[in-house]
Amino acid sequence: MLRSALIAFTFAFPFAASAQTATPARPAVARDGSVAPDPRSALASVARRAPASTVAVGTAVASAADPRAAAAGAEMLRMGGTAADAAGAIAIALTVVEPQSSGLGGGGFFVIHDAKTGRIVTLDGRESGPAAARADRFLRPDGKPMDFGEAHLGGRSVGVPGTVALIAAAHARFGKLPWAALFQPAIRLAREGFLVTPRLHAILVYGREIVAASSNARLFLGPDGAPLPVGARVRNPALAATLAQIAAGGPDAFYHGAIAEGIARAVSNAPRGAVPFTPADLAAYRVVERTPICGQYRGYRVCGIGPPSSGGVALIQILGQLERFDLKRLGRGSVVAWHLLAESERLAYADREAWLADPGFTAVPTDGLIDPVYIAARSALIDADRAMPIVPAGTPPGAPRPPAASDNEVAGTSDIAVADAAGNVVSYTTTIESIFGSGQVTGGFFLNNELTDFDFQPVRAGAPAPNRLEPGKRPRSSMAPTLIYAPDGSLYAAVGAAGGATIIAQVAKTVIALIDWGLPIEDAIAEPVLYANGARLAYERGSRLEALAPGLAAMGHQTVAADLPGKTNAVVRTRGGWRGAGDVRGDGLAVATR
Repeated sequence: MLRSALIAFTFAFPFAASAQTATPARPAVARDGSVAPDPRSALASVARRAPASTVAVGTAVASAADPRAAAAGAEMLRMGGTAADAAGAIAIALTVVEPQSSGLGGGGFFVIHDAKTGRIVTLDGRESGPAAARADRFLRPDGKPMDFGEAHLGGRSVGVPGTVALIAAAHARFGKLPWAALFQPAIRLAREGFLVTPRLHAILVYGREIVAASSNARLFLGPDGAPLPVGARVRNPALAATLAQIAAGGPDAFYHGAIAEGIARAVSNAPRGAVPFTPADLAAYRVVERTPICGQYRGYRVCGIGPPSSGGVALIQILGQLERFDLKRLGRGSVVAWHLLAESERLAYADREAWLADPGFTAVPTDGLIDPVYIAARSALIDADRAMPIVPAGTPPGAPRPPAASDNEVAGTSDIAVADAAGNVVSYTTTIESIFGSGQVTGGFFLNNELTDFDFQPVRAGAPAPNRLEPGKRPRSSMAPTLIYAPDGSLYAAVGAAGGATIIAQVAKTVIALIDWGLPIEDAIAEPVLYANGARLAYERGSRLEALAPGLAAMGHQTVAADLPGKTNAVVRTRGGWRGAGDVRGDGLAVATR
């Protein structure tokens, strides 16, 4: 039961089973990009009960996936903190209130517009493979890849966490408040408690067995083993103590000493999948500053972080491939417009799976993938009237080898967007990968399962897979924290999303809705999600895309309704100030200061 439920929940998150039953849902987005419908989604029903507006406008604004985390960011802004201070406080608070998706035990990518210099800085705080990691870690004795459910729970899937180092690096360069100030909202939430939301309750119902097997079971489950009801108060004194220790001792308190030793024990002594993991793995971790990547779309400049994130490359490709089509004229109700988006997504995902990996270990043709001439050649494959029967990866300039197929990561993650009164803007995506990560807990927080974002099969077509596991290597990601500059060069927006491989699709449709269809940010975020990867086209169940599905099918698409993730956060510059919004499908919210 555990394995089947776990696989279904992991691939379907956040479209899980009914809150009234623990029966596992069918997988919605599988590792091969295929999609199956799930009519029993508890979280879809939660989203339908979400508030009609998650918008805030002011001289500074913080948008996050949870209202309590957004409030932590706004608190930093009111204290005179920068966007980096606010983003750090949000990420720390998410450890407490959104333990299933992000926190100290994970990693992420941080993109900032520095108002003083006008520069974009992109910081890679992605988890990395420990020293004992080997490419065949996820192979069975017979040489076949493990099932995801077999691989991701336990010690073998845990990468070296980068979140604390990433927050510290951003704070050191762009922060203003004392380091300890960033931790105070999260410490209060952990000590005094926070209330279980309908969304968290639905997650706990489906993931009960994962939580029950962890040392955090007593926090989220009642004496009878049932998930705490909506409105119940959760206190996490162990996490409060961990946060207080890091607040007092700085990032070294996490990467050295008792906390590091606790992480190493949790992995190397895990009840299942125990593997060597030492405090030295944590001591060796470093944040990497990456070169920003940018592309043009209808006069706007769209910028993000490069590999090992695939999100920035794929977004630039999707938009560039669509530029020759008049999406404004077609309109958001046009079946052709959504068909074109689907085809462009398919092309970008094919390249993502063939080429993107950690550039410190693999020759990644990043410049070739975002070269306008190459993008135009890929766009020429799109027929406005008909779906491509197959979508192979291309061969971009500078490619070192023939393309190879790969796997997709699963849904999870959280996104943060912040703008401060001085004009600094952050887009920051943070994650522990799957629902409650690896299920391993230390110091009150869950550890990631990011190593499952590496290819399970280390050899493809007789050659080493670019995204194979290696010591110190960072797995490919779909995270896509994005900054958008207006045609006059001014910063226009920060956008990001959560939800595994669908992140790219969520951000792309939000940018198109902003630029082509002229929607306010809250409506752009609320536009339906369409995810086209490989042969299948999944559209958001219950959305207006259902009415367009027959037309898409007539154009040759293999369509299926699915409860796709909707977890986008953004801030946009308007005449009235910064306008922030969260996703009405979940608990997303923006909080402004004036």
